[in-house]
Amino acid sequence: MATPQHTPIVFRWDLDKTYLRSEFDTFRDLVKIPFEKPEDKVTVPGVVTLIRHLRRVARQQGREVRVFFISASPPQIAKAIKEKLALDGTEYDGITFKNQLQHIMRGRFRNLREQVGYKLTVLLRQRNEFPDHAREVLFGDDWESDPIIYSLYADLLAGRLGAADLPQILDRIGVDPELSQEAQELARQLKPVDAVERIYINLERRSPPKIFEPFGPRLIPTFDYFQSAACLYQDQHLDAYAVADVGHSIMIEANLTPRHLANSLADICRRGYLHERVREVLEWELIERGVLPRPRQQSFFHRLRSWVRMRTRRTPVLPRPLPPRQAEMDYLWIVQHWQQRQRADTTVST
Repeated sequence: MATPQHTPIVFRWDLDKTYLRSEFDTFRDLVKIPFEKPEDKVTVPGVVTLIRHLRRVARQQGREVRVFFISASPPQIAKAIKEKLALDGTEYDGITFKNQLQHIMRGRFRNLREQVGYKLTVLLRQRNEFPDHAREVLFGDDWESDPIIYSLYADLLAGRLGAADLPQILDRIGVDPELSQEAQELARQLKPVDAVERIYINLERRSPPKIFEPFGPRLIPTFDYFQSAACLYQDQHLDAYAVADVGHSIMIEANLTPRHLANSLADICRRGYLHERVREVLEWELIERGVLPRPRQQSFFHRLRSWVRMRTRRTPVLPRPLPPRQAEMDYLWIVQHWQQRQRADTTVST
């Protein structure tokens, strides 16, 4: 039996607005996408560095590691997307595109923007390609329904939710009946394993983090990839060097200062996702690496500890964290409130 350090790990990313700052909120945006050059596409600050270090640390741990992307963009732009990933030096194992042309040909225009059925079936279908004991970490954003999609997938995989529970939930969301039926069939084929460790939601829209509380501690809403990197360090998917490198990348790409990153680290800790002990250890590492500002006034004890750390360059070993205890979720209630919020956001934006 594989130990946690040697269990295969799979990182799955929503490509649009989680890796790339894609714009497809209007029909005009959709039309422009096929004509964009790879070098015109912009990545979310820090994401390229983060993915590179996730692979590096996993390999150092002796783990098999895979990276997959799911895109809502059509396959007609696959070449440009793959060229962009190559320009970034991002190593990946697979990428899935949404066949928009098929929906147009069948007259299913509402499916052009429907993401739940599409992404859920992709996640379920790909799971069959992974080792049974593989662990997963999922990355999405707050623009559409990634929190619901990823949580549904995680609970189906863990056996907290059964295939028979899906029809009512997916019907409430408005998923196409064919996709709903496919999702049910795929769910029945799952071998129950509580494999999804974490779900990270990039708050691209700056949604209030409080609205994600019903999704439980498994889901972590983050304002930037520095916060994600700190939590991944806590879960031992990154080392301190990786967190520092992500911080440096974000400062350069988003024109931020060490003070901005210090506030970001304090925020994720204040919201309860980063343990105070982990933050303390990580802070000293990041200060020494120039990512966080040095305190203006330090006690003799703090100065002595800093000197010792500089001389030894050894990072304290933190205990491997226990997986979060995920409570049972009332998906019908969550979907209802999520849809109400989306309608409210649409009304405000118009």
